[in-house]
Amino acid sequence: METLNLKTKKILTFIPSGKNYEEAIEFYQEVGFQLDWETGGYCAFRINNCRFLLQNNPNNWGKDNFMMVLEVENLDAWWTHLERLELPKKYAGVRLKAPEDYPWGNREIHLIDPCGVLWHISVSK
Repeated sequence: METLNLKTKKILTFIPSGKNYEEAIEFYQEVGFQLDWETGGYCAFRINNCRFLLQNNPNNWGKDNFMMVLEVENLDAWWTHLERLELPKKYAGVRLKAPEDYPWGNREIHLIDPCGVLWHISVSK
């Protein structure tokens, strides 16, 4: 097999908003993501160098199966931040699971957003 010299710079994903695009925007801003831009049913969020795109798409193609990993430096700080926000009380369908050690070597918080996306907020042990 021929070896190709293919270099990459980043990978960026689109997340469907579920039924309420505006609520999804509000949720991500409350979590701590910065809204970079919004136009025509698409917007970009970021924290530091971590980015994703949110699309105004109520399609359930990813529901119960779409996952994102956000690797962080201080998981305990993230847990304190997320727990204080009381997101499950404010947003329908949102669930938050406390940090736990997993056999693949990460300690993770699990957060299901209003769109149904499961976020693995993790730190390597």
